[in-house]
Amino acid sequence: MLELGEVDKASDTPAFKQIASGLREAIASGRIPPGEKVPSESQLMERFGVARMTVRQALGELRAEGLLVAEHGRGVFVRQRPVVRRVASDRFARRHREAGQAAFIAEAEGVGAPAVDELEVGSEVPTADVREALSLPARARVVARHRRYLLDGQPVELASSYVPASIAKGTQIEQTDTGPGGIYARIEEAGHALAEFAEEVAARMPTPEERRRLRLPGGTPVLTVRRIAFDSNGLPVELTDTVKAAPSYVLEYRFPAI
Repeated sequence: MLELGEVDKASDTPAFKQIASGLREAIASGRIPPGEKVPSESQLMERFGVARMTVRQALGELRAEGLLVAEHGRGVFVRQRPVVRRVASDRFARRHREAGQAAFIAEAEGVGAPAVDELEVGSEVPTADVREALSLPARARVVARHRRYLLDGQPVELASSYVPASIAKGTQIEQTDTGPGGIYARIEEAGHALAEFAEEVAARMPTPEERRRLRLPGGTPVLTVRRIAFDSNGLPVELTDTVKAAPSYVLEYRFPAI
């Protein structure tokens, strides 16, 4: 059987935490690779000489951490590890827009088949939060784009983008298909050369609706990213709020050491 260490019953550390630690290390080292089934409850009970409840507590802890996922009638499996390495310093590079690639397409390249569904586009009155972030006057409107991103058919991200109507009006930003390069290419065509992006990243548990739309097992966290795009005059020209399935992403940031 897979080597998972021993349970020290004289230790102050509860047995279920010791078992969870052994499984966690085996997953981290690759001895139980992504997608592989972990030993059954009965096997773990026999291996460690503990009660079923102890084993269930150990597995429950790892499920809460997002390391394991239970499949009804099949068992418990190691969750597939992050599929998208999101390099923030590269994904918005102009060369991607010039090549006709929107940001999500650029970062998903070579990982899987990207797709978008649940797409809704329309004119909206922004919330006070969005209006303030975009420095908009009280009665200004935005063109909002709400969508879900998938990789190989699996939902990985929910996104809502807001562009001031004064910029988006009459452009393909108002259409479901924004054309080559996505909305950033259209914003630049409208005379707003992009100069800078600011992002705020946080983590939390999903709402019931987010969990449903992202098909997340219980105990799986999400990453939230708010991004604001600024043009060469320092004007905020777009805001995007995203909710990402945490196990599907690695966020990578590169910056100079100056």
